[in-house]
Amino acid sequence: MTETVMEEGEEEQNVGHHEKWKGGIKTMPFIFANEVSEKLAVVGFSANMVSYLTEELHMPVAKAATTLTNFGGTASLTPLLGAFLADAYIGRFWTIAGATFIYLIGMSSLTTSATLPQFRPPPCSAGTAHPCKEASTWQLAVLYFSLLLAAVGAGGIRPCVVAFGAEQFGEAGKREQGRTWRFFNWYYFCMGASMLLAVTVVVYVQDNVGWGWGLGIPTVGMGISLISFVAGYPMYRMARPAGSPFTRLAQVAVAAARKRRLKVEMEPGLLYENDEIDKGISLAGKLGHTSSISFLDKAAILTEEDKQAMKPSSCINNVPIPNLWHLSTVHRVEELKSLIRMAPIWAAGILVITAAAQQNTFSLQQARIMNRRISPSSSFQIPPGSMTLFSMLSMLLTISLYDRLLVPFSRRFTGLDRGISFLLRMGIGFALSATATLIAGLVEVLRRQKSADPLSVFWLVPQYGLFGAAEAFTSIGHLEFFYDQAPESMRSTAAGLFWLSISAGSYVSTMLVGLVHRYTNWLVDDLNKGRLEFLYWIITGLQVLNLGYYVLCARFYTYKPLRVRDDQLVGVELK
Repeated sequence: MTETVMEEGEEEQNVGHHEKWKGGIKTMPFIFANEVSEKLAVVGFSANMVSYLTEELHMPVAKAATTLTNFGGTASLTPLLGAFLADAYIGRFWTIAGATFIYLIGMSSLTTSATLPQFRPPPCSAGTAHPCKEASTWQLAVLYFSLLLAAVGAGGIRPCVVAFGAEQFGEAGKREQGRTWRFFNWYYFCMGASMLLAVTVVVYVQDNVGWGWGLGIPTVGMGISLISFVAGYPMYRMARPAGSPFTRLAQVAVAAARKRRLKVEMEPGLLYENDEIDKGISLAGKLGHTSSISFLDKAAILTEEDKQAMKPSSCINNVPIPNLWHLSTVHRVEELKSLIRMAPIWAAGILVITAAAQQNTFSLQQARIMNRRISPSSSFQIPPGSMTLFSMLSMLLTISLYDRLLVPFSRRFTGLDRGISFLLRMGIGFALSATATLIAGLVEVLRRQKSADPLSVFWLVPQYGLFGAAEAFTSIGHLEFFYDQAPESMRSTAAGLFWLSISAGSYVSTMLVGLVHRYTNWLVDDLNKGRLEFLYWIITGLQVLNLGYYVLCARFYTYKPLRVRDDQLVGVELK
């Protein structure tokens, strides 16, 4: 964790008087409206997507499951592109606005295809050799095109909304910092509330009114969010793009490779510094030197050749500028070091997503063939897609209890404003996720044994509830970790890495399901004839191994030090 020692009044020196009133709490409704609509759209469809693919487009269950996870993976991969555009060229505001417009087009196309019958295969006809005809190639093409636009739109919204919202509270002062960390809880709470609305109201409309209305509602919401987000433009605090972060990382790597034969024998304080060229990427403070990954320090060794290459004509405020492909500053070297140190923690989050992905595929299929009546005398049946309601409720309850009870209680012992470290928060989430997967397998064994007299669907509530609690710990901890430990100028990129882990988890799920389906008969359309629990056992075992790996990574993780004033290094390691 990094803590600044700046006085709150110093923030006023960094911005003009006309900027003082910008940002803060008043911008949150505009920003959250965009995130709520995006989640209402994607969850309103993905929570029940397997039903649409199997019942409307007549896809086999395994193909529908992989289509769903591939969409989720792609929608979580595109944030890297959106983050790059925001950090390097057009800024977060315009990235969010443009991406929302693209998302709106994709959702409109999807709604149209679900409304007009010519975009779907004919209804199944009983009593024939092939009662159900799968969607044609062109019908699937319309579906995939719509999903692609939605994935591209999500790529601009997801990495930027988090960083854009957090930067509305600034960097200076304990009060502002406290609001920044609470923002992550607010963000996830609003996101969870919109997901809750999606898996109840929207899914109910899809199952009982029609897919045209079920997709039209989030489409209209997306249009409203675009208007509201743009309307808040005069009030936003906006950071200027600092140039391509990937170019800076490449420059450090190339400079270190060029000087690989040099030895780092000098004192760290003698490594190259240049406040002028680092000014735009270190507004909150410069990164201090760390002894880890010392090979990269060679990029900051100032040689005679570097001195001769600095031409008087290439100066900023009379400070000569070097060829950055030959010489980098300590701050830029530490930017690359920070990302490298974050990589093992990032990788640990992949299997948590792999486990959670089953809740929208096979767990939904389990719910479909269980007793979904609320009570024996009730005729109302819970829509399968609405089972994720219990995940959402658990997540919202966990976030509320965490913010109101756990943080104040643990703060007495840790002295941390956020209560517990984000690394500990993530670890708790990993353990809960493994437990949820284990319970899912046990419930499936019992469900199949009682298939003649179907179990109540409420037997699935414990696994859904634990997955919701796990997400409240893991995902918010992940967001805090990336925002805090990423270099200041790469925070959109860091949020993109968060979504990249979700993408990787979705693709690992696709690969795992594909391998199991290919080499076993565990995953068949009739779950009563399969052995779904074996898939859950495999994922549980992988998660246990992953938890041990994560504990080691967290134990030896080095936190970035931030130099905020008079070369003072501030960096507190959270154990």
